[in-house]
Amino acid sequence: MVPSEAKKYLSKEQFIHQAFSYLEKGVEPTVKTLWLNDEIQEKITEILEHSYPKLRLRYWQHDDQTVWFLDEIGKERPISFGISVKSQRINLVKVLEFRESRGGEIHMQAFTEQFDQIKLTDDNKLNKHIDGITGATMSVSAMKKIARVALMLDKEVR
Repeated sequence: MVPSEAKKYLSKEQFIHQAFSYLEKGVEPTVKTLWLNDEIQEKITEILEHSYPKLRLRYWQHDDQTVWFLDEIGKERPISFGISVKSQRINLVKVLEFRESRGGEIHMQAFTEQFDQIKLTDDNKLNKHIDGITGATMSVSAMKKIARVALMLDKEVR
């Protein structure tokens, strides 16, 4: 794959449909906006080890579940993720678009299932170990960081 070409696995709409598949027909999650004030930006920067280039984020919410769409650089290019948090635990994480030349194995279900039911510790770390993938260290790191950001953002909107 040429690095400038994105491998698209899932659209945002498809991810939302999967994340909220339990909802009755006609019931839709609410689309909301979170403004990334200085305090939230500081928390994101602490997790990512760099600033996040957005002023606000749209997210979808129904009861105790939120869905976030976040990007993070793998080695050189952004990876787009969909993360669903329910009851302050990750219940679904998917790679939506992968733009790197290597490390795309992080989209595989056998890898993403490791994130099921993970939550944050008091110091904003994941409460379970995630096994890496040989040759995908930077992509694995990006996914772990984004999982932490999504859990932290979920906590912010509660």
